[in-house]
Amino acid sequence: MATGSPTLIDITLPATPGGSFGLAAVLGVPAGPGPWPGVVLVHEAFGLNDVMRRQVERMAAAGYLALMPDLFSEGGARRCLVATFRSLSAGQGRAFVDIESARTALGARDDCTGAVGVLGFCMGGGFALAAATRGFDAASANYGMLPGGSDSELDDALTGACPIVGSYGGRDTSLRGAAERLDASLTRLALPHDVVEYPGAGHAFLNDAESGPVALRFALKRFLGAGPDPVAAADAWRRIDAFFAEHLTTP
Repeated sequence: MATGSPTLIDITLPATPGGSFGLAAVLGVPAGPGPWPGVVLVHEAFGLNDVMRRQVERMAAAGYLALMPDLFSEGGARRCLVATFRSLSAGQGRAFVDIESARTALGARDDCTGAVGVLGFCMGGGFALAAATRGFDAASANYGMLPGGSDSELDDALTGACPIVGSYGGRDTSLRGAAERLDASLTRLALPHDVVEYPGAGHAFLNDAESGPVALRFALKRFLGAGPDPVAAADAWRRIDAFFAEHLTTP
């Protein structure tokens, strides 16, 4: 854990063929001297909002160069959300190029050790799983959609993945059984992992405040149990911190 307050900086990442033009991002830099491991954070479906910015700040306070690219840079959530989910389902496309741009940008910094993890929430949790085979050193998938439909397709998608820590909520009806299936797949593949489902938590339980349009919050809470769960979140962060410390900071 770094001492002092981290610094948040709004930046624009270099243009990459196939990626977003003018890719915006927020960078969290820990206090004190580096170098530090890096973490690419992938935001939830509501975009890079204040709740997500605080997640960047949290990871920087924990001692990581934390970079969250705005996958909706070319038009906001209304124009980009459907295309971004299509990219996630296809396993390729602009969103993956943007995530790779963020990974490359972190790894190239003088104040980065070269070890880079990926951590995602909601939609971003799905991207974290899908990106776990793409050059990252550790992945944290938080209530993320599993790649592939069948168990064999899931195994194929995760073959060769980096170590994965996953956290899910038992009240999240959109991902019922996902934690069990993910844990079983990673066990079959003999990959280092730590997957936990919190029975009383719902979707987005790691957030420190309700997120998204106010008009949708009642429905999200009713059908997905969505919203903060400080007790489950504290334990999930404890596990994530320990897992990343093992796989990103241990020589």
